[in-house]
Amino acid sequence: MIDLYTWTTPNGRKVSILLEELGVPYTVKPIDITKDEQFAPDFLKIAPNNRIPAIVDHETGLHLMETGAIMLYLAKKHDRFQASGDQYWHMVEWLMWQMGGLGPMLGQVHHFVKYNPGKSPYAEERYSSEARRLYWVLNTQLEGRDYVVGEGTGDYTIADMAIWPWISRHDFQGIDLAEFPNVAAWYARLLARPAVQRGYHVPKKVNDIPGL
Repeated sequence: MIDLYTWTTPNGRKVSILLEELGVPYTVKPIDITKDEQFAPDFLKIAPNNRIPAIVDHETGLHLMETGAIMLYLAKKHDRFQASGDQYWHMVEWLMWQMGGLGPMLGQVHHFVKYNPGKSPYAEERYSSEARRLYWVLNTQLEGRDYVVGEGTGDYTIADMAIWPWISRHDFQGIDLAEFPNVAAWYARLLARPAVQRGYHVPKKVNDIPGL
C-alpha cells in the first residue's frame, strides 16, 4: 500500500494520475498547503523540502519526495509507462524538461499573471513570453506524434503524465490551445482517459477539468 501526500496542484496531480493509471491501491493523505500543513513536523520527516507530493511505500519502507523521483520509482517498480530502448532516455529527457522548465516557468505565470496581476509588468511579460515559447517547444515535439516520446502512435509514458497537469491550467496562463494544435490534440487525448480524469480530482474536486 502506498500513502500519497498531496494537494490540488499540477505537481500533486502528476502522481495521482500515475497511480490511477497503474491501478494500484493507495491511500490519500491531503496536505492543505493553504493552511501551511506542508510545514508540519510529521510531513517534513517524509518531505524535508516541505513540498507536495510525497509518498510512503509500505511494501518497501521507502519514502520519496519530488515528482520526478516518485514517477520514475513507480514506473520502474511496476514496469509500466516507461519507454523502451533508447526512447527511455528521451522519456527521462522530457520528464526533466517538465521539472526544470515547464513547471517552474508556468508556476511563475500563475503567480504574477493569475494571482498578482499588475504588481510587476516586467515579470508578467517575461514569464508569459517564456510560457508561450515552451508551448511551442511542446507543439513542435508533438508534430506527427500521439505522445511526447516515440514516433507515430508513440508511447504513453510518465513524461506525458508529468506535463499534462501543467497544460491543464492553460486558462491560468492566458494560453489559447487553438494556437498550438498538436498540444491541443494531445491534451484532448489524455483528457479522454478515465484514469487522468480520476487522478485530476485527488484529493478532492475543486473545479471541472478545463477543456480545450
